[in-house]
Amino acid sequence: MQVVSIASTIAVFLLIWLGTLRNPFRAAYLFIRELLTSRKFLLLFCIMVCILLFNKYELKIEERLHFNTDFTPWVYGLEGDFVQNLQNFFHSSYITPISVFFYVIIFQSLLIASIGVYISDQNKVFVIATCFAIIINYSVAIPFYLFFPVNEVWSYPPAGVSFLMLDVFPRFEEAYRPLSGLNNCFPSLHTSISVTMLVLGIRSGNRRFAVMTAISATVIIFSIFYLGIHWLTDMVAGTMLGLLASNLGIYFAKLSLKNNQPYRLNKNQKMYS
Repeated sequence: MQVVSIASTIAVFLLIWLGTLRNPFRAAYLFIRELLTSRKFLLLFCIMVCILLFNKYELKIEERLHFNTDFTPWVYGLEGDFVQNLQNFFHSSYITPISVFFYVIIFQSLLIASIGVYISDQNKVFVIATCFAIIINYSVAIPFYLFFPVNEVWSYPPAGVSFLMLDVFPRFEEAYRPLSGLNNCFPSLHTSISVTMLVLGIRSGNRRFAVMTAISATVIIFSIFYLGIHWLTDMVAGTMLGLLASNLGIYFAKLSLKNNQPYRLNKNQKMYS
């Protein structure tokens, strides 16, 4: 986990720099300043952190519910061997480490970096929209994890899928399973968050960051199948959730800032609020 944390930190700073071509440490300074000077942003950020922490304790709540229904056979009956066929077709010793890198490192790094990019761009609407969108994603997904459990593809023997994550990251189960249950599949948060970052990136007006989010979303959505984690059904639901969360996030951000003075923008920037 220490290696993952270090790699993710480096990735965050690199992504902010690539997305803005500005000093990423300035983005960190602007972020801290905004937390200290804006009660509204501080409250929203705290709510976002709380929902992320609640997701961590969802497994304990699930254990107490004693809800034993398993919808995995229904999902498998619906889509058959799609994941197995895709994994067998693309399986390569070169593709596996790239997929693991994007799934484990880039996914969480881009989520954090997006706030830094929008802070650096002085694009307050999309800073707030990102927070709202993350809250919406997790608020919708967690009830499904509690009451519509679907197991990861590799863990369902009839699917005939290998868990390729372990080829690169042997300690994945030990490090990550306490954070995400084996049956927390529907909808795919890796898909919904990636789609959310893509929509926000495109609509933010930052073309460089839009390209970055497009590449990330494409590779991550491919990786959830290739690594043997998610079903096609999970991806479809995750895509719908991502589209909903991103558009609602922008709407709520504009609504919350309607009577506020927007950030002062540089002459080469557009006003998005």
